[in-house]
Amino acid sequence: MLNLPYADGSVSAYEVKNVPVEIAKRDAAGFNRIAYAAAHVVADPLADNDPWLAPAIDWDKTMAFRHHLWDLGFGVAEAMDTAQRGMGLGWAEARELIERALKEARGRPGVRIACGAGTDHLAPGPDVTIDGIIAAYEEQIEAIEAHGGRIILMASRALAAAAKSPDDYRRVYDRILSQVKEPVIIHWLGEMFDPALEGYWGAADHMAAMEVAIDVIAAHTDKVDGIKISLLSKEKEIVMRRRLPEGVRMYTGDDFNYAELIAGDEQGYSDALLGIFDAIAPAASAALAALGAGEEKRFFELLEPTVPLSRHIFKAPTRFYKTGVVFLAYLNGLQDHFTMVGGQESARSTLHLAELFRLADAGRVLIDPDLAVTRMRQVMAVHGVSQPR
Repeated sequence: MLNLPYADGSVSAYEVKNVPVEIAKRDAAGFNRIAYAAAHVVADPLADNDPWLAPAIDWDKTMAFRHHLWDLGFGVAEAMDTAQRGMGLGWAEARELIERALKEARGRPGVRIACGAGTDHLAPGPDVTIDGIIAAYEEQIEAIEAHGGRIILMASRALAAAAKSPDDYRRVYDRILSQVKEPVIIHWLGEMFDPALEGYWGAADHMAAMEVAIDVIAAHTDKVDGIKISLLSKEKEIVMRRRLPEGVRMYTGDDFNYAELIAGDEQGYSDALLGIFDAIAPAASAALAALGAGEEKRFFELLEPTVPLSRHIFKAPTRFYKTGVVFLAYLNGLQDHFTMVGGQESARSTLHLAELFRLADAGRVLIDPDLAVTRMRQVMAVHGVSQPR
C-alpha cells in the first residue's frame, strides 16, 4: 500500500492489484517475429561529473541489462534514441557503448545486435554540406563495422537541416547503402520523437516523404534488411509495409499500436524494433512466445494490457519517453537508482510517474511488486507525497 497523487489534486492510497508476468529465459528461435528492444543506458549516480555537460555511465549495469534482454529472447538495438542518443549521449560515448555491447554479444552465440550509425558528431549548421554528411555517416559506419557490427542507419539532424530537396536524401542514402558490408535497418524517426527531424526525406507530409523512402529502398533492396518507422500511426505503417519490396521487412516503431501491428493481418505483419520493449520485456517476451506457438489470443492477452502504459510513457512531448523507461527499470530492480544521463530523470512530472506506476501494475510488468512499492514510496516522499507508516 502506498499513497499516490491524482490529476484532480487528490492523494489517495493505492494497492498493487495484479500478479506480474512470470520471467522465463527464452530463445529467439521460438519467436515467429524478429524482435529488437532498443536498450537504455544506466547512469553512474556517484560519478563526480556535471550531468548536463558530461555523461557518466555505469558500464557493468548497462551491459547487465543487455544480457537481461538477450535472456528473454530479444535482439538489442544499441545506441539508439532510447539510449539517449542526442539527448545526453554523444558519439564518443555511443561508440564505447557499441564496442562494449558487441564484445558482450560475441560471448553469446546466436543473439542479435544491431547498432545505430548516424551523424550526431556533426552539428547542424549553415556550413554543413551533403558531402560532409556523407563523410560523417561513413565515419560512424566504419567504426561499427570494424568491430563486426550490423548497422541501423539512423536519421540525421544535419541532413534534415541541410537538405534542399528529396534529391539530397537520395544522394546521401544511395552513397551510404552502396558501401555498407551487410544489409542495414533504415530508421525513420518522426518529428514527435525528435523535432529536429521534421520534414525528413524532403517533405513535411509523411505520405510524400514515404515515396522518397520507398524509392531509396527499391534501388538498394540487397542492402536493406528493413525499415523501422516511428510515426505513431498504424495506418501509415501498414500502407508502407504493403508497398515494401519483397524481402524487405517492416520493423514497427509504433509504441502506440505495436500489438496489432506485430500480429498483422491477411496481407502481412510487422517485425519489431521498439523502445517500449526495454520497459515491458518479460510481458513482451511471453507474448511473442505465445504468438510463435500459434496462440494469438494469448499473445493479445499478454501484450494488450501494456499498451496504455506505453501510450502514457510515450505521450507528448514524446522525446521524454526515456524517463519512463528508466523509471520502470529502477522500480523493477534492474538498476539501483533513478538517475539518468543528462539529468533526464527530471523530464516528467510527479503525476506522470504516479500514473505510470498504476498502468505498470495493470500491464503486469512490475517484476517484484514489493520492491516496486518500496521504491515508489521513496520517490513519492522525495516529491512531497507523504506515505503511510
